[in-house]
Amino acid sequence: MVLMSPALLWGQADLTLYTYDSFNSEWGPGPVVFKRFEEECKCKLKVVAPGDSGSMLNRAILEKNNPRADLVLGINNSELDKSFQYGIWEPYRSPKMDRVPKMLQIDPEHRVTPFDYGYIAFVYDSERIQEPPQSLEDLTAPRFRNRIVIENPKTSSPGLSMLHWTISVYGEENYLDYWKRLKPNLLTITDGWSAAYGMFTKGEVPMVLSYVTSPAYHLEYEKTERYRAAEFPNGHYRQVEFAGILKGSKNPERAREFIDFMLSEGFQDAIPLTNWMFPVIQYQPLPDSFRVAPQPKTVAELAPSRVRDQNSKWLKDWSRSMSR
Repeated sequence: MVLMSPALLWGQADLTLYTYDSFNSEWGPGPVVFKRFEEECKCKLKVVAPGDSGSMLNRAILEKNNPRADLVLGINNSELDKSFQYGIWEPYRSPKMDRVPKMLQIDPEHRVTPFDYGYIAFVYDSERIQEPPQSLEDLTAPRFRNRIVIENPKTSSPGLSMLHWTISVYGEENYLDYWKRLKPNLLTITDGWSAAYGMFTKGEVPMVLSYVTSPAYHLEYEKTERYRAAEFPNGHYRQVEFAGILKGSKNPERAREFIDFMLSEGFQDAIPLTNWMFPVIQYQPLPDSFRVAPQPKTVAELAPSRVRDQNSKWLKDWSRSMSR
C-alpha cells in the first residue's frame, strides 16, 4: 500500500518516508503531522506504509544497498538491535535531543531518534470485573478463566512485548511455566491488536492486552471511565518508538530537517490524541483524558542485544508450549 500526500500532485517528492500503516491511517498522526511538515518546509513528502513496523523494517533492510526511502518512522525497541545488525542508519543527533529524557535515549550513537513511548497493560471492563489483577501472576487466577484476550507475539507488537515482559519478570528458566498457568484463562489469541480490542469493546471478553493509554481514548471520545488499565506495582513493559535516516538517503539534509521537526511541538503535541502514546518531549500538558492513563513507577525491559540473540528461540519455544 502506498499513501501519498496531496502535495505529490505538484511533482516529484523532496523526501520519502516509510512508516507503519496505522500511523498514516485517517485516525493516526500521519495526516496531521505530515501536512504540518510540508507547510513548514515548503516541500513535498511521499509516505509509504507497507504494513506493520516489522514489514517496514524488513523492506528497509532489503533495500539497504539501494534505498528507496530517506527515513523510517516507527520501529520499536524490540526491533532496534536487528536494525543495527544490518547497518542501515545514517547517524544524526538533533539539537532537540537535549530535551528528551535520558531513559528514552537508548542509542548512544544516535542512529535512531525516539519520538513517543508507552506501556503494555491489561485493560478491563470495570462493569464486569470488580477485582482487577494486581500482577502478571494474578492473571492466572481461576476467576479469570476464559476472560482474557491477547495478541500473538509472532504477529503483533503488543503481543511480542507481552512475551518479553514475562521473560523479564520470570526469567528464561520459568517464563514458559507462567504461560502454561495463564493458558486456561485465555479465551483466544488474535493475530493483531485491532481484532483483540474489537472483541473487548464488543463485550465478547472483559479483559484485553493493550496499553495504559487505552482508557484515555474512551474517556476522550466516549466520555466514560468504564474501561481501566490494571496497574501492576511490580512494573509494566515499556515500548519506545524511533525514527532514523537511512544510509544512502538521497535527501539527507531534508531528512535531518524532518527529525528536528519530529521533536518539535508541531509533531509531539499531536501524539497523545492520535497515536495514543506519550510524547518524548511534553511541550504542553497532556490532555485531561490522560488522567486515567497511569505512568508506571517501575519499568520492565530487556536489553536489545538480548532480544536479538534470543528472540527466535523464545518465539519457537512459546509456540511449541502453547500448541500443546
